[in-house]
Amino acid sequence: MNLENLSLADWQKAAAATLKSTPTGLFIDGDFVGSKQSIESINPANGEAIAAVSAGDEGDIDRAVSSARDSFAGGAWSRMAPRDRMDVMYRFAELVREDGQALAVLDTLDMGKPISAMVEDDLPGVAGFIQFCAECIDKIEGRVTNTDAESLHFVSREPYGVVGAISPWNYPMLMAAWKFAPALAAGNSVVLKPAEQSPLSCLRLARLFVEAGGPPGVFNVVNGLGEVAGKALALHQDVDKISFTGSTAVGKLMLQYAGQSNMKRVSLETGGKSPQIFLEDLPDLDAAVEAAIYGIYSNQGEVCNAGSRLLVERGIYEDFVAAFRERGREEFAVGDPLDPTTMMGPLVTFEAQKRVLGYIEKGQAEGASLEFGGGVPGGLEAGAYVEPTLFSEVNSQMTIAREEIFGPVASILPVGGPEEAVAVANDTPYGLAASVWTADLGKAHRMVRDLQAGMVWVNTYDEMDFTLPFGGHKQSGNARDNCMESVISYTQQKAAWINIAE
Repeated sequence: MNLENLSLADWQKAAAATLKSTPTGLFIDGDFVGSKQSIESINPANGEAIAAVSAGDEGDIDRAVSSARDSFAGGAWSRMAPRDRMDVMYRFAELVREDGQALAVLDTLDMGKPISAMVEDDLPGVAGFIQFCAECIDKIEGRVTNTDAESLHFVSREPYGVVGAISPWNYPMLMAAWKFAPALAAGNSVVLKPAEQSPLSCLRLARLFVEAGGPPGVFNVVNGLGEVAGKALALHQDVDKISFTGSTAVGKLMLQYAGQSNMKRVSLETGGKSPQIFLEDLPDLDAAVEAAIYGIYSNQGEVCNAGSRLLVERGIYEDFVAAFRERGREEFAVGDPLDPTTMMGPLVTFEAQKRVLGYIEKGQAEGASLEFGGGVPGGLEAGAYVEPTLFSEVNSQMTIAREEIFGPVASILPVGGPEEAVAVANDTPYGLAASVWTADLGKAHRMVRDLQAGMVWVNTYDEMDFTLPFGGHKQSGNARDNCMESVISYTQQKAAWINIAE
């Protein structure tokens, strides 16, 4: 089925059918089980409940971890021949593609992501990354060192054991896949705690893993509240590594929980306030403005590396603001996320809508100039929508320039040149991503060197493939996802020194 050719009516029909066939329990030891509590999954486009999802507690986490530990110790996956493990992962990727319509519609209903983005970006990204991780399995290598003739010293890499993964709601499947796929490829067993706002697609993914030939207990999913199930997973004494994507505040709690329990390894990706720097000598103003618009308004601005701070050199400042104002106001069509023509859906919850609108009010109160947007689109008041919004005349001390808004709000800051731009860009506790727009190659290299960010693009923004290590510096975390390094990060070294003297 070509999902790109489906109409709004087709997607509405698919949504109704998918909700009837989608499990809502916890997935433990290869099967769905119930729990004592449940959470309503709310469609943010209209405020209606779409499902009551089982909510795990400490006991459910313990069951899932025990299942994962038993499966790891049994060796059905951890000691499976690499080529056989690859075959399961390849089949897993194919099943994701085959189940694409249902998986896409679930994320759209759960968190408001436009269906077009699911079809064009998220689905191919999930299936492609699972396949990429499969391809990495037989590329994990150790080494033999050069020692004296009476000894053999080799260093191998082996899986940690049980990995606890806590994924966010803004890319429900994709961010989860960035965790479970490399962990599984490395031979670990996984307990995934998806965000309580958007758990439905991850439940289907776990079932697909078993259908692909994955042994029961290797991939478990426990829905639940972060402060209950997520905390229990991070504190569990039998979890060897915790991988978390979310807020910086909760990321710091993950480090504390690791110290309070068994000193488990902690992998964090914790947001940002990413700058895009536009210098007077940039090669193409239209292309730069287009990238700026997409860099902040894609996925409703609910992106950890959203290019929300636009630092524009004063010589092109007025032209840049005018071009952004003219095009940015209308370029992202806001509407029903099941409509393939919609480019911006609602925010994930009404609480998120209230928070983003509060930032917009604060921006105006602190003296920033509202160029467009700032409210709820007409006719969409029943959903958690916020208009694409642009502020100009922003300075680096304003709240909207310093705090992560996680919504479709862009701030344009005038800067005097490369040195000031780098100083303003680095004046933040975050360091996830940045970009530089200039035709001067030497200037670009120097600015890439000086920017405190884990990813820097030049004359583009947010382009990537599976060779790009996704992760940041400073309080944006320590993880590197979406790459071969991510697979390696779910292994640990073991050194063996063997006396071979007669």
